Amino acid sequence: MNNVNEIKEVIARLPEDELASLRHWFEEFDTEKWDKQFEDDVQSGKLDRVAYQSCLSNHRNLV
Repeated sequence: MNNVNEIKEVIARLPEDELASLRHWFEEFDTEKWDKQFEDDVQSGKLDRVAYQSCLSNHRNLV
């Protein structure tokens, strides 16, 4: 399989039980990737400015 279109064609031919299994696997796979990216962004400081602005906004709303 060289490209996304070929993968789509194979997925379209899957029986329902295998499609359900693929769906479950992909959901877990995608969640793990998202969590890893989020952790990397936190560790690298990419979210520091957003967090600071959020805290500042919350503080202003309390005052």
